[in-house]
Amino acid sequence: MSKIDEDIVRGGQGQVLDPETYRDSIGTMEQSGKRKWVFPKKPKGRYTNKRELVSYLLLIIYFSVPFIKINGNPFFLFNVIDREFFIVGQPFYPQDFFILTLGAIASLIFIIIFTIAFGRIFCGWICPQTIFMESVFRKIEYWIEGDRNKQMKLDRQEWNSEKIWKRSLKWTVYIIISLIITHFMFMYIVGYQEVFSIVSEGPFANPTNFIVMILFTAAFYFVFAWFREQVCTLVCPYGRLQGVLIDKETINVFYDFKRGENRSKWRKGEDRKAAGKGDCIDCYQCVVVCPTGIDIRDGQQLECVNCTACIDACDEVMEKVGLPKGLVRYASEKEIETGAPYKFTGRMKGFAVVLVLLVGFLGYLLSSRGEMEAKFIKPAGSTFFVRDGKITNIYNYTFLNKTNDKKIVTIKVIEPAHAEVGYSGSSKIIVERDKISKGTINISFPEAEMNLSKQNITIGVYDMKGKLIDSYQTYFEGPFKLQF
Repeated sequence: MSKIDEDIVRGGQGQVLDPETYRDSIGTMEQSGKRKWVFPKKPKGRYTNKRELVSYLLLIIYFSVPFIKINGNPFFLFNVIDREFFIVGQPFYPQDFFILTLGAIASLIFIIIFTIAFGRIFCGWICPQTIFMESVFRKIEYWIEGDRNKQMKLDRQEWNSEKIWKRSLKWTVYIIISLIITHFMFMYIVGYQEVFSIVSEGPFANPTNFIVMILFTAAFYFVFAWFREQVCTLVCPYGRLQGVLIDKETINVFYDFKRGENRSKWRKGEDRKAAGKGDCIDCYQCVVVCPTGIDIRDGQQLECVNCTACIDACDEVMEKVGLPKGLVRYASEKEIETGAPYKFTGRMKGFAVVLVLLVGFLGYLLSSRGEMEAKFIKPAGSTFFVRDGKITNIYNYTFLNKTNDKKIVTIKVIEPAHAEVGYSGSSKIIVERDKISKGTINISFPEAEMNLSKQNITIGVYDMKGKLIDSYQTYFEGPFKLQF
């Protein structure tokens, strides 16, 4: 066995360490409540490789989406200030927010179902905090300061020239990356053209934007340079939600305690089963790779983000000592306790049915969303006038074109049928794509057929092919008449 292998099976430091002392040395908090820094060992293995592929794919998506356009519209834009919202190139307006609300509800139900079935896989594989921390900032740290042992040594030593230049280089790179992340985040809000314009004009031309950029950059730097795993263990509400949703049938990263106990150090040539020892050789490699500083062998914990680093570390050790892999693996607590295979529970099926119905209803709302939204409002304080035996009312119209095409429309009264429309300009109204058009029309109705002083009227908006695009119900005023 090589020197490295001996280190692994004897505690990772070339000596057998007291278990309780070792656990305290990698905890995130002392008993007094003071924070302890976590120095995770660089993970490697099949799950780490797959997770890195997912991370790189999501990073590519994050940095490319702001530049993607569909039919001239941004792929995604959430500009609250100017009330411009685009999702998959489709414009959304404040009037459509009920659809986005239903989408948020559907997403929440999906998260609940996913967590019930698969635990915090989202946290370890998809969460932006994990992706940026483990696939960007942590890799820079490994590159500059080295792996776990070198980082711990650097942290303990005095502020000499080596420590100063390494820490200065790391912090400088962190600031630059935080700036880049902030600029791309703002591209999702105001668009990349506006961000480029703000940058080119300089901070003095846009002091408010500059200050906001600096504040967000400082926030990102604080999170990834100092706060780190405490975002997951102390702040993130999803971690707290997990405790309510997870049960014994949830798939999570678990330690097979039935197979692993009793723990004992590895001794070459020993029959561990005959000696009453489990497969866990107490090497602590599953602990030193954990980015949140927990011991997976203590059971399921809220701090576990399902990053699979402990699975790869344990499998590597099991392979070196000739024991079966999977001592730490994806499994349910019930599976480990009883050996029963995983199954889709009735609770999961119920949530899944609700999700399918909600997604179907959401799809229906999206597909049936009108091409145009029209409103006809009587000007404040206006009434009616009578001329040549006709009663005339004035209406201000507002058309919102929700499509990616220019619309040419005309206005007709649907009910009552005898009403006539008069235009202040052309009867063909042009509404540019994703734009609002406003104007005024007159609607006249024969006085002889006016039986009520106020009656309902339905106004329709038609395209050039005669297709009804939208309709609006309002009221029509006339002179008061006594009825006998």
